[in-house]
Amino acid sequence: MKIDFPPARPRRRQDLRLRCVARALVVLATCAVGTVLYFGHEVFVPVVLALLFATLLSGTVEALHRHRVPRSIAAFLLLFALLSVVGATVNAVADPARQWFADLPRTLRVIERKVHPAAVLLNRIEMLSSRAGAIAEQGGAARAASPPAAAIPPASPLSAGEVFTHTRATLVSTVTVIILSLFLLSGGPPMLARMAASVASDEVAAAHVLRIIDAIRSELGRYYATIALINLGLGAATGLVMMLLGMPSPFLWGTMAAILNFIPYVGGATTLAILSLVALVSFDSIGRIIAVPAAYLALATIEGQVVQPLLVGHRLDLNPLLVFLAVWFGGWLWGIAGIAIAIPTLVALKVAAKHSKGGKPVVAFLGPTAASSRDRASEPAAHASDNR
Repeated sequence: MKIDFPPARPRRRQDLRLRCVARALVVLATCAVGTVLYFGHEVFVPVVLALLFATLLSGTVEALHRHRVPRSIAAFLLLFALLSVVGATVNAVADPARQWFADLPRTLRVIERKVHPAAVLLNRIEMLSSRAGAIAEQGGAARAASPPAAAIPPASPLSAGEVFTHTRATLVSTVTVIILSLFLLSGGPPMLARMAASVASDEVAAAHVLRIIDAIRSELGRYYATIALINLGLGAATGLVMMLLGMPSPFLWGTMAAILNFIPYVGGATTLAILSLVALVSFDSIGRIIAVPAAYLALATIEGQVVQPLLVGHRLDLNPLLVFLAVWFGGWLWGIAGIAIAIPTLVALKVAAKHSKGGKPVVAFLGPTAASSRDRASEPAAHASDNR
């Protein structure tokens, strides 16, 4: 008896259509989530920043809790200490920063006076190139003068209402971050356990989620503690070098370098630009003007190429291209806050992938182009600990 089986081609076509539909749904869901995050940044940014701060500070709170200090009291004391340090730092740099803002019109006039010779030279070069182009086009008829430059309308200052709106939004976001961080730190692992149990299918999956969260908390805390020490060293070195070079308010520039260095790429470039402008205003000698940005560039190079790889190590190495793209996308999505959380997001994703069974391709994708043998040796140990 002969049995006729239906052809497999229609089934393959149906599977292909289902895969295409699934991919289309994933793309649409990603676009929808991105749109919600973009337009709802006033709601999501404080929540994400509070999660980041709670993740970084939870290790200290748990250490105090092990010494029989209640989590709520430990969280309050820790946040109070941090806010006190921030307030003392702002108070220390407030007077020189206020003085620089008060002298801003004079500073702009000094910059204009010192840049005027270079502007005249560029204007002459442009005039000569315009005349040469006119001779080539018109067969020897040179223009008598360059065309007048288009007038640039002056920027209108912010009104009192706009200033009040921006100030109120900043204060509301700051208070929201502080309160959410306090609640998250006070909840601690018990709150995480309840949340993991509510989203996981069974107790084994909930325990695995808790292990991943604890690994992310530990790695991010260790990473940012080391980065904070490195940035403090960079700030102290910058302030000392600026003082030796005769820069005014060296403590202000050292503090600025330490704080802005937490922002990848943008922070160092901003510090370099500001120091260059201050040197241009403060000094008349070309050598001293060039020495200031050159000294900071040397310090930043030593910090980025020697000190940070030596202290941080290769455990959390990320692909530089992905870091740049994440910083760019975070800045486009959420501004400075998006830039600040770009690298923590990549680090958390890599740590979570390291502690997952099928996360090896993600680790390879996020890692540097030449993966170190240490990373490859640590992955089987992480998988074995998860399986146990």
